[in-house]
Amino acid sequence: MNRIRNVFANGKAFIPFVTAGDPNLAITERLVLEMAEAGADLIELGIPFSDPVAEGIVIQKADERALAAGTTTDKIFDMVRRIRNKLDIPLAFMTYANPIFVYGADKFLANCSACGIDAIIVPDVPYEEKGELLPSCEKYGVALISLIAPTSKERIGMIASQAQGFVYCVSSLGVTGVRSEITTDIAQMIALVKTAQNIPCAIGFGISTPEQASTMAKIADGVIVGSAIVKLVEQYGEHCVGPVRDYVLKMKRSISA
Repeated sequence: MNRIRNVFANGKAFIPFVTAGDPNLAITERLVLEMAEAGADLIELGIPFSDPVAEGIVIQKADERALAAGTTTDKIFDMVRRIRNKLDIPLAFMTYANPIFVYGADKFLANCSACGIDAIIVPDVPYEEKGELLPSCEKYGVALISLIAPTSKERIGMIASQAQGFVYCVSSLGVTGVRSEITTDIAQMIALVKTAQNIPCAIGFGISTPEQASTMAKIADGVIVGSAIVKLVEQYGEHCVGPVRDYVLKMKRSISA
């Protein structure tokens, strides 16, 4: 929790996402280290899953590539252990209920803690069902990140009042993916969160350009970018580390200006 708090105490946070194992775990390991070097403040690692209901086609395809490359949850844990020997910024898993419960929730959270994962984000576990994961999260000191969406409305205060780490504000309805325009009243969503609890808010879903990131950073504490980075990984394959590093550098500068 302290690592996450420190991220948002130092200005606007840039939070990139990559799918672990796309195109392979060796490249993911290099990506994480280079993104941190380029200014990433917290990094989300997607655990590939065959039915990622919150994801658009870009991340669905990344999951397929990672699974085809032989990526497993245990191999991802091993990679994170290696990364933790070199890196101190917070790391979060983005995953789904099925992989966690198939693995065993208590065992999964124990391994998260042991390898240095600070938080998990599980978009298909709603607030009302978080009791299935929260006891294990609290037992092992791993934050369970709450998500709010434009449809949360009167539930925002309730969700925010018990949120941990930071609140993931979903900017748009639908699945992840690059959007040319974000029209949701994010400022109102964040105001409702802050009324319930003074906790950092980071915006994700649809942000891809420095201009969008700069605009969102003016009203939020952090900006999350996934699909735009995963598209670079798809485009460049094993040669993606340089382009992704340059992109992260550009996006971090845009929210720090």
